[in-house]
Amino acid sequence: MTTTGLSPAADILRARTAVVVAFAANGLAFASFISRTPAIRDTLGLSSGQLGLLLLCLSGGAVTGLPLSGPLVHRLGPGRAVLAGALSVSTGLALLVVGLFTGVVAPAAIGLVFTGLGSGVWDVAMNVEGADVERRLGRSLMPRLHAAFSLGTVAGAALGAASAAAGVPIEVQVIVVAALLPVVVTVSTRRFLPVQESTPEQKAAGSGALTAWREPRTLLVGLLVLGFAFTEGSANDWIAVAMVDGYGTGEAVGAIGFGFFVTAMTLGRLVGGAALERFGRVAVLRATAAIALAGLLLVVLGGSTPVALGGALLWGVGASLGFPVGMSAAADDPARAAARVSVVSSIGYTAFLAGPPLIGLLAEHAGILRALFVVLAALVLGLLASGATRPLPVTEPAAR
Repeated sequence: MTTTGLSPAADILRARTAVVVAFAANGLAFASFISRTPAIRDTLGLSSGQLGLLLLCLSGGAVTGLPLSGPLVHRLGPGRAVLAGALSVSTGLALLVVGLFTGVVAPAAIGLVFTGLGSGVWDVAMNVEGADVERRLGRSLMPRLHAAFSLGTVAGAALGAASAAAGVPIEVQVIVVAALLPVVVTVSTRRFLPVQESTPEQKAAGSGALTAWREPRTLLVGLLVLGFAFTEGSANDWIAVAMVDGYGTGEAVGAIGFGFFVTAMTLGRLVGGAALERFGRVAVLRATAAIALAGLLLVVLGGSTPVALGGALLWGVGASLGFPVGMSAAADDPARAAARVSVVSSIGYTAFLAGPPLIGLLAEHAGILRALFVVLAALVLGLLASGATRPLPVTEPAAR
């Protein structure tokens, strides 16, 4: 992908649409099978604990893929790296289907490792491309791209729910997604921004991945993303449980609380770009951290279900912008974007691994509402690190 024959402005607009599709497809691919984990558990005859170990293969693959993705994006360019990630995801889903058809856990476990590995590479590559498009547009785009991912997860969950309601076997659903995914991603990545050729100096410099791990600003941005990712992930995993166990509601109200959170977070990402353009990253991040804090306190200390549901809305708005803004900040300098986004993603995603077991352990001893006080530490971390997102001066763009 070196040229499209279009004007630069047309290239940018085409790339904007293409990267939206890449984000949405990533979310749909993930949610379409994860929404049917009960069917996966029952088909393989697993206990809940064994299912947790199986899903750990997915997380382990993703954690492995994230630090490898920077050099891969540097070598292949974002478009080819996204496609490589999608092919790995499709291969993994196909192996999952083999395990489901045969009732053997090993192929399913290996498949989830490939799925997680591909998701990690795909995630970094599409964020690098999105940040480049955002920079060339001259206005905020990353929050909307992450909103596209959120909408993709909603669509994937809806697909899973509809398939389950219609009695479609999980194997059939997964193999259809695995077959269609490379087609959609291939069409999308062909519209990514043209790839620039590497100069001899850039080839000699390499991806800069090890250097990025020693940069104070990059590490601080990673801690910012870690704090906001923990804030987001804690609500994703535990807000429904908090409604049921903390307020004695039924499961339907717990689901409504979760729905309030994800809806508010998606809306915050859709409209957050205007606030970022007007007030700047640091001010907006500090304001959203305060909003998330207010929502958390209403959920934990509200004393009634309606107040807690209102807190879920504020929590969602407050958690909405930290992750996408952190990706933008990591990619400020296109010459080092791939390596820095890889580092920031690697740090940030540890929140999604450590958050659920930490809160679960605390909840066993202190109750779920008190356990959620640990999110305060994450918010303080995000607040303290927010100053690191101030824009960097841009140097010569690197080859992608």
